Amino acid sequence: MPVITLPDGQRRSFEQPVSVAEVAAAIGPGLARAALAGRVDGRLVDTSFRIERDAKVAIVTDKDSDGIEVIRHSTAHLLAHAVKSLFPSAQVTIGPVIEDGFYYDFAFERPFTPEDIAAIEARMKELARADHAVTRRALPRDEAVAVFQGIGEKYKAEIIAGIPAGEEIGLYGQGDWFDLCRGPHVPSTGKLKAFKLTKVAGAYWRGDSRNEMLQRIYGTAWPEEKSLQDYLHRLEEAEKRDHRRIGRELDLFHFQEEAPGAVFWHPKGWTLFQQLIGYMRERQLAGGYQEVNTPEIMDRTLWVQSGHVEKFGENMFMTQTPDERVYAIKPMNCPGHIQVFNQGLKSYRDLPLRLCEFGKVHRYEPSGALHGLMRVRAYTQDDAHIFCTEEQITAESVAVTHLILSIYRDFGFDDIRIKFSDRPAKRVGSDEIWDRAEAALRAAAEAAGLEMAYNPGEGAFYGPKLEFVLRDAIGRDWQCGTLQVDFNLPGRLGASFVADDSQRHVPVMLHRAMFGSLERFCGILLEHHAGRLPLWLAPTQAVVLNITDRQAAFARQVEESLQNQGLRAEADLRNEKIGFKIREHTLQRVPYLLVVGDREAASQSVAVRTRTGKDLGTLSLDTLLQGLKAEVASRGRVVMEG
Repeated sequence: MPVITLPDGQRRSFEQPVSVAEVAAAIGPGLARAALAGRVDGRLVDTSFRIERDAKVAIVTDKDSDGIEVIRHSTAHLLAHAVKSLFPSAQVTIGPVIEDGFYYDFAFERPFTPEDIAAIEARMKELARADHAVTRRALPRDEAVAVFQGIGEKYKAEIIAGIPAGEEIGLYGQGDWFDLCRGPHVPSTGKLKAFKLTKVAGAYWRGDSRNEMLQRIYGTAWPEEKSLQDYLHRLEEAEKRDHRRIGRELDLFHFQEEAPGAVFWHPKGWTLFQQLIGYMRERQLAGGYQEVNTPEIMDRTLWVQSGHVEKFGENMFMTQTPDERVYAIKPMNCPGHIQVFNQGLKSYRDLPLRLCEFGKVHRYEPSGALHGLMRVRAYTQDDAHIFCTEEQITAESVAVTHLILSIYRDFGFDDIRIKFSDRPAKRVGSDEIWDRAEAALRAAAEAAGLEMAYNPGEGAFYGPKLEFVLRDAIGRDWQCGTLQVDFNLPGRLGASFVADDSQRHVPVMLHRAMFGSLERFCGILLEHHAGRLPLWLAPTQAVVLNITDRQAAFARQVEESLQNQGLRAEADLRNEKIGFKIREHTLQRVPYLLVVGDREAASQSVAVRTRTGKDLGTLSLDTLLQGLKAEVASRGRVVMEG
């Protein structure tokens, strides 16, 4: 008689072994219809899984993240079933769940065409409507190898052959088709109601370029049609907001093969970049930070001593000089800041010491991973390191978190998620030190009143961290800022201070970044605002447009007045129709278009339009200047349009 304990603490007794589906039915018919899988003592299982002893059981539906993952996993199998149904000679390989969807890799004698993809998706819908029951059976490894070899699926046979001999192999079937899988899966194909195939790409077998090229079909799947359509709308919006497209349209930056993963900033893009630095410099100085600058190239021995070569060496650029000395281009700023700290005797009275740097770092990223400003090899960190005592960790961490959240609000990000990441498998330092560091960071987060998600095993190799994740205008998440507690690197690199007991102690070092990468943050800003940056960030804040040559002198006077007040303005005096000039600068996302004709020149005023097409009427030059300066000072609050 197994006793089942439900998530709300209720207990139900059954007279014989019972399946997850039967538990759901005992609770209610609605839950029985909604059940996709179950969690039995924490393990995710099929609804057909039989429970033979007392257990804690949760019914998984499409309202749960686990349920959505099961839907996507099962839809990947539906894709493979459809491909085999339409193209029997195709061979299936692997089909995992990925963020927002799934993919499946196939070996086929010719490339899949757009018409093929449409036919495959249509066949998937037919198979879903057929509501085939999804069943599981288990085979010994060698028997499973023979089964797949017998039907010509050499890739599946190879996968199974690499599994230890004593392990049980799970096969899932639906209709006349079956596949290798650990599961779990939905009870029947009828549960798969909202999916879409999105693209085809090439992929090497087992990710090795020495192996044959396969075809990878990507798709997305959701619990219901509305979620699918919302997601497809987000994809369309993301395409429109792609920072690479905006960068070309607004002439901000470019990339080229001679410097893969490095940005060529154009004047307007560099203006935006410098606005970020100027803003952050102002906030950091007000927060008690001291700005430093450290070398980009340092001897390899320093990086060996710090532990970076052992833990991070494959991502570092190294160079050897004619005298056979090996140098590393820095991938991080922390060892350099410790060298600054080590100059001169430090006392506990000097702590906390907050050092910051806009440091250029280089990390090797595979060429296939590079993605515009979002994933580069050369980038600038708004890096800071706070040297403090163990007793100062909480106060300093609270100050950092408040500063980070305030800064994000200034850039238009109000929806922030925070993750706590603990010790990774590859790390330096003893477990006792990690225990202290993790406890200190948790205490600081609690003192700051932060709500956190748990991100196990994703800490830095030298300490646990908080990750600050921004949600943008179309619902995408971007991990930007970090705060790490480090009990390891200062001691490895010889840092110490004289405490109030007159003894030398090793300081704790807090690693802190807010933008993370300035290049990436520029990309995030461009996509979040769709290129329509707030006035204080816009490379060109206003453009003065004359209607005829008669107003050229006054247009230049307006341009000069704006520039003298620190505003980024320019005059467009081309002999073009005013409608053409307005349209062109609107497409350039210039916040304010200032039109001057004979009447405006005579009255020393301007006709003001916004990039959204709103007509703000005619304003005196003084009123215009006051309004623009107030909006810049507000960092985001629209004053002129109000």
